[in-house]
Parts: sequence; C-alpha cells; structure tokens
Amino acid sequence: MSKSSKTMFYFGIYVVLAGLGFFLIPNTLLVLLGLQETTEPWIRILGFIAFILGYYYIRISKLELTEFYAITVPARSSVMLVFAGMVILKIAPPIILLFGFIDLLGAAWTWAALKEESA
Repeated sequence: MSKSSKTMFYFGIYVVLAGLGFFLIPNTLLVLLGLQETTEPWIRILGFIAFILGYYYIRISKLELTEFYAITVPARSSVMLVFAGMVILKIAPPIILLFGFIDLLGAAWTWAALKEESA
C-alpha cells in the first residue's frame, strides 16, 4: 500500500470511529465535547453518514485511486475554514475546531504523500 493510500486508510478509520460514536452513543460524545445532549435523530443520521464515508475511504485506499485522494485534499482542508467561520460567527463552539484540525492534518498528510510519490 502506497503512502498516500495509507493516509486515506487511516483517515477512513478515524471517520468510521467518529461516525460509529455519533451513531451509537451520541449524547456521551456530545457531553464530552461540552455540547448539549439531544433527542433529535439528526446526530445519529450524521453519525451514520460519517460511518459510510469512512467506509468509502477505507475501501478506496485499497484501490490506489490517487486521483480521488487528490480531490479530497481541498475538500478536507476546507473543513477547518468552515468550522473556524462558524466559531467566529458564534454558530458553533470552539471545540469543533478539533475536528477541523484533524481534517486539516489528514489533508496535509495526504497532499505530502501524493507530492512525494509524484516526484
């Protein structure tokens, strides 16, 4: 497995685990993050969507689809910008920057691996 594929694989594991957490034990995670508990189904729906997205990342990592990896870099990087904007506008609490930072680090890792492999 190439370095860039490994970045996608490990990012996929992170997304699967986060998705499972928000699907299975959403209020536990929300409280740990300092957010309000909810009885609304949206958090579990979002958790399941994240789980599926993580599954895609894991499966695609096995196929060595570097073109796809490159497409994910700007999208994953934008998460930090959007989350920072939400914090600045007081739409969301600062703790969401943790998720944005993880996405940004993952995107940078993938970008660096792709750059190294194309050299």
